[in-house]
Amino acid sequence: MSARGGAAGANPAGASSPDRIPRAAWLAFAAGIALYFTAVVNRTALGVAGVDAIDRFGIEATWLSMLAIAQIAAYAALQMPAGALLDRFGARRVMIGGAIVMAAGTGLLAVTTSLPLALVARVLIGAGDAPIFISACRLIPLWFPARRVPVLVQITGFAGQAGQLATAIPVAWLLHSFGWTPAFAILAATTLALGGLAAVGVRMPPSVTPREERAGENLLVQIREATRPAGTRLGFWTHFVSLFSANTMALLWGVPFFVTAQGRTVAEASLLLTLVTLAKMVAGPVAGMYTARHPLRRSWLVLASAGATLVAWVSILAPSTPRPLWQLCVFMVVIGAGGPVSLIAMDYARTFSPEERLGTATGFVNVGGFVATIAGIALVGGTLQAVSPEGASTYSLDEYRIAFATLLIVWIVGVAGVLRNRRRTRADMAAEGVVVPPLRDVLRRYRRR
Repeated sequence: MSARGGAAGANPAGASSPDRIPRAAWLAFAAGIALYFTAVVNRTALGVAGVDAIDRFGIEATWLSMLAIAQIAAYAALQMPAGALLDRFGARRVMIGGAIVMAAGTGLLAVTTSLPLALVARVLIGAGDAPIFISACRLIPLWFPARRVPVLVQITGFAGQAGQLATAIPVAWLLHSFGWTPAFAILAATTLALGGLAAVGVRMPPSVTPREERAGENLLVQIREATRPAGTRLGFWTHFVSLFSANTMALLWGVPFFVTAQGRTVAEASLLLTLVTLAKMVAGPVAGMYTARHPLRRSWLVLASAGATLVAWVSILAPSTPRPLWQLCVFMVVIGAGGPVSLIAMDYARTFSPEERLGTATGFVNVGGFVATIAGIALVGGTLQAVSPEGASTYSLDEYRIAFATLLIVWIVGVAGVLRNRRRTRADMAAEGVVVPPLRDVLRRYRRR
């Protein structure tokens, strides 16, 4: 398996020279990140509508959590099928289809007052969302030189973080100014409009031709072959270990933990969650530039982020008293920075997967963090229920300390996966003549210089 991931590479298929990138490339890139921005708004809109949802559907907090999990589960379950469709039909068709399905889900959520239909709507949103990010990432190496790919992938992730901020401000304003149905109807219409932009702007480079000979290939065979390289599996575990801490806090347990166990106000809890998004936006370009400049040392950044995350959790959970606000801020910044690090997984997929299976491989690595997130949310919830008095609706700091300690299981599994597949990946690279020099040799060369 070829290790293509150097900091430099061949010209993109649509460029006539190494320095000239065609206008069509930037148009495709802009259309892709615009649709991804809107997908994130669809994904996270329920977060600002939680109280309204409880009233609208007549539900309790448990069912509100199910509405969130339904979307995540659908998104994660469909990553590899979406990647296979991406390889077979191309980014343009898959993105248009995803936008239509997502708009249908948001439109249904706008008009229904039934909990079962709301669950269906959230599943549709997750299903439509599933191919958008991996399609946007798939376009980048087709149009741009390899040295630019890591940074542009991080910029795509940056658009997603901007989508989260848009949810917290414009969507919340629409919801509270005009009500549930108009707010979600406007979001559905915007999603369709951005799908139309993708239809106009997303194009394949002229030299890329459809792979009709693979149209009849079995989906399971396609997935198995795409996930075979150790480097692709290294991408899965990179995404797994880097993303789950921030997601576990941001999607469900952050606000209850800060308000009921740390004694913070709702406004302070909102600030802490916003810090996660801001940390991702700041760390993204840094992670992208590091990946582009040190393609053989990408795993060091992954392991450094995992180590910092462990230290951050220990600093919060070891003391038996509530932590000062500044320490909680540092904690959220550290775990938030893991989001951009998780996108190194996409670069592993690009580097070690055959081009004709890159969509499937990207879907595979992208599912890692969401599998870990679901496991983390379930572990914390199950442990809280087990250690708290029967019928309790709020939990103490000590109960949260025990529950969050179970996230160490997810962390250990993730780090072990990274180390195991890094070793196998380097063995495969050595067999092809690409040797990663020991770090001590690299440091010795720097000292000589």
